[in-house]
Amino acid sequence: MSKASARPLTPQYRTISQTSASQKALPLSLKTSGTSANAGENKSKILRMLMFGKPGAGKGTLSARLVKKYEILSLSTGDLLRQHIAERTEVGRMAEEIVATGGLLPDDIMLKVVTSKLDMLHNKHWILDGFPRTLGQGKLLDDHLKTRGTPLSLVVNLDVADEVILSRISDRWVHLPSGRVYNLSYNPPKVPGLDDATGEPLTKRPDDNPEIFARRLEKFYASTSPLLAYYKTEASRTTRIASLSGSTSDEIWPQLEGLVRTSFPNLKERAETREQRLRHSLSDAVISRSEHDSLTKY
Repeated sequence: MSKASARPLTPQYRTISQTSASQKALPLSLKTSGTSANAGENKSKILRMLMFGKPGAGKGTLSARLVKKYEILSLSTGDLLRQHIAERTEVGRMAEEIVATGGLLPDDIMLKVVTSKLDMLHNKHWILDGFPRTLGQGKLLDDHLKTRGTPLSLVVNLDVADEVILSRISDRWVHLPSGRVYNLSYNPPKVPGLDDATGEPLTKRPDDNPEIFARRLEKFYASTSPLLAYYKTEASRTTRIASLSGSTSDEIWPQLEGLVRTSFPNLKERAETREQRLRHSLSDAVISRSEHDSLTKY
C-alpha cells in the first residue's frame, strides 16, 4: 500500500488523545495503582490478567508468547462459548438460540460463559481474551471476581500508534490453512508470496484494509477507551495497571515480560522452556570451551 493511500486516516479518525474518555485511560504507568503490596504479598500473587489494545496492536502475539514460556492459561471467550454450546449446557443452549437468530449475546450470558471457567481457577495464572469489551461487561466481571475473592491483578494496555498499525496490516499476509502470519516489513516469507512450511500461496485477510481498520478503530475508541478509564480510576491495591508502548511486538515483549516477572515472581516457566534454555546454555559452554582449547594450542 502506498503512503498516499494511508494519508486520509489522520484527519478522519480520532487519536486516543482526542477522545475524552480515553484521555483518562491512556496516561497509564508501570507503577502499581493504589497502595503497593509488600514483598510477601507479591510472592503469592496470582496472575489474573486482561490485555487491551487497538486492533492489530499485537495482543494475540504477545499473549501467545507469555503462555508458551510460562505456566499461564489462555482463556478465549469464543472457545468457551463454543464449548458450552457443544456440551449443551444451560447457558450453551441459551447462547445457541441467540446466535442462530443473528443476535448479540446479553452481557449476563457472556459473564456466565466466562466465569463458569474462571471460578474453577483460584490458584491458576490466566489471561482472559475477548471479554470484557465494554464498560458494562467490565463492571460485571470486576464485581463477580471481587465477590469470589479473585480480583484482577494486572491490566495491560498496548499503546501502538494508529499509523504503525495501518502500515503493519497493509504489509500483512497470511497462510489461511495454518494461520501463519507474515509481514513484509519485519517477518517476510522466505519466498515472496509463499508459505515457508508448505509453499502454498499466501493471501490477504478480508479485513486488512484501511476502511475496515478505520471502522474497527472507531469501535475501539467508543467501547474500550471508557473501559480502560474505568480500570484506571477504579483500580484497587490488588490490581496493577500498565501501558506498554512500541512499534512492534518484539519491542513490547521485553517490557511485558519484565512487568510480569517483577509483579508475579512465583510464576514458573514451562518445563520445556527451562530444558531448552539449559540445552542452549550447555551448548554455548561446549562451544566456548572448544574455542578456548583451540586457541591455547597455539
